[in-house]
Amino acid sequence: MKSIVAFVCLCLWINSYALSQATQPSWASASVSSLESELVAKYGEGEKPRLQRGLKQVLSLWRESDGNAGVFEDFVRTHFAGDKATRDTLFTRTGWLMESMRGHMNKMTLDFRWQVDVETGPILPFDEMFAAYDVSAHISDDFFENKIAFVVLLNFPLTTLEQRLAEGSKWTRQQWAEARLASAFDTRIPADVNLAVSTAGVASEQYIAQYNIWMHHLLTDKGERLFPAKLRLLSHWNLRDEIKANYSLEDKTKAIAKQRMIQRVMERIVDQTIPADVVNNPLVDWQPYTNEVKASTVKDHELAPRQQSSWTNAAEPDTRYSMLLNNFLAAKKVDPYTPAAPTLIARKFDEERELPEQRVASMLKQILSSPLVGRTAALIEKRLGRPLEPFDIWYNGFKARGAYTEENLDSITTRKYPTPAAFAKDIPNILMKLGFAPPLAEYLAENVEVDPARGSGHAWGPQMRSERAHLRTRVEKSGMNYKGYNIAVHELGHNVEQVISMKQIDHILLNGVPNTAFTEALAFVFQGKDMELLGLTKPDAQSEAMATLNDFWNTFEIGGVGLVDMEVWHWMYDHPNASAAELKKATMDISRKVWNEYYAPVFKKKDVVLLGIYSHMIERQLYLPDYPIGHLIAHQIEEQMKKGGSIGPEFERSVKMGSVTPDLWMQNATGAPVGAEAMLTATEHALTVVK
Repeated sequence: MKSIVAFVCLCLWINSYALSQATQPSWASASVSSLESELVAKYGEGEKPRLQRGLKQVLSLWRESDGNAGVFEDFVRTHFAGDKATRDTLFTRTGWLMESMRGHMNKMTLDFRWQVDVETGPILPFDEMFAAYDVSAHISDDFFENKIAFVVLLNFPLTTLEQRLAEGSKWTRQQWAEARLASAFDTRIPADVNLAVSTAGVASEQYIAQYNIWMHHLLTDKGERLFPAKLRLLSHWNLRDEIKANYSLEDKTKAIAKQRMIQRVMERIVDQTIPADVVNNPLVDWQPYTNEVKASTVKDHELAPRQQSSWTNAAEPDTRYSMLLNNFLAAKKVDPYTPAAPTLIARKFDEERELPEQRVASMLKQILSSPLVGRTAALIEKRLGRPLEPFDIWYNGFKARGAYTEENLDSITTRKYPTPAAFAKDIPNILMKLGFAPPLAEYLAENVEVDPARGSGHAWGPQMRSERAHLRTRVEKSGMNYKGYNIAVHELGHNVEQVISMKQIDHILLNGVPNTAFTEALAFVFQGKDMELLGLTKPDAQSEAMATLNDFWNTFEIGGVGLVDMEVWHWMYDHPNASAAELKKATMDISRKVWNEYYAPVFKKKDVVLLGIYSHMIERQLYLPDYPIGHLIAHQIEEQMKKGGSIGPEFERSVKMGSVTPDLWMQNATGAPVGAEAMLTATEHALTVVK
């Protein structure tokens, strides 16, 4: 497999290089020959390989509009850093300036998106216009036009994934930072293309951020209301978490009725038979099974009246899939400008994740097809006292909640955290409970702001050392309920990683972690301690085994979701002219196929579409594989943290490695590359402990 991946990488690089040669100006060959002779004579034969590489890199993206042979030659003579002192100065200053640029652009983006991301009142039409504007869309164009990008390409190396995997372990930290600096300019994507991607993304994010279901207005066939007043759940996050919460309900008959109803709601969202009038609308009552819609007979909201005299069960017009399709079409506009990674799929795996797609798929299938799935499922059936149903992919009974119901937990968290400020004030205590030294805990807390999210929640990094990270979670008027608290603890894990990897890194150009799966993994480590942080559980052999089984079952669930996301993007590339309706059918077919292969043998039911419910598929481009990879990474990290005695010191040590390749980061953190073996081994042991 490694040789195949290497061959593919080489072919892509050759294709990219051949394309660059084909588009080089007619004068390029003569200019290169002249410059080589002149500059090697000036700086010495030892600089020749670096000069040759720099000239090729610059010419690969130089256009006629950038200047003629004379302009090119003057540029190279002026900006080639032929001695180490000049090159080091260029490296240091450029890193500082890149931080300033990215940081201030990030601050502007936060401000432009504030009204749509943070619960601060109604969103007005102009708010959406500001949010859709990408303040950095023109940066790439500008840096090529003013030739700053070419200065970097002339002096620092572009590297292939194959090189980074084969040679990266021998590189110095500065070599890694130089490689990351050059990679910022490895493509030349026009501003209007970047803006199109941003616009499509913001539209889909806003669609999802307001996709609430008012649960008190769901009726059984007998007209009963199973859910409490004012309960507003966002799809998919809160709907899924409500299924999880009901495993602790004492009334098992009511619990399963609620879980089955939520499953039906999810199915109608996926197949788009959900009536458009019930989305984010507490003015109607809805029977999810019959799909009947009528004006509500109860009021449990404070919304302004809508100007509508009647409501219908007319289905949402495939809006969900129109949003996904628009994201695909925007991504496709980038393809011609990234010949080494000519699809978003290649960009996501080879460039962003630096994990080949086939390797990721293999890891996910290793979990999904493990015989441990059947053994874990049998244990869940035994604990439930009934056959599994499809919604049990979100079984939450391994989580150490003890006798606490969702209502109990809501009471605890709303009392403890009535406002975002109350959670912010408690961050130092939370971090010290996780093993962070008091001075570091205080420092980290000072660098995190807590905002009330309009959507489910997210973490927004600072991007420069003088700024703070932002933690967003949903906070109801009654306070932060348990769902909001659980998300807040997860996002705090992101924020701590963001602050440490930005403000305590040795080279600013290495800030961050290898890819999104790593920051998700670190957030999962925090999230898994949420009950312990409330003082409701204590770790012991039984609880650790239960936590392992919870991680394994969660990975089994989200692994299939990741495969669906991957296959849907392949389908879109194979059918670039598809309609939203055709994409909907394909997504449902793929969801059923993956379900039937890996889940139907466990749940004894075929053709279920629940794997298509995740909102990330709609609002993010091929994001979902990061979650199962993140679970695998989190488990490896947690095993190392157990050896170290607490989370804090190991978390800090690992994060300071920065944005190197995934396996190199993991080798440093845990002594082993990224893989499923640690989780499978721990799960097998856990099944001998939990009966």
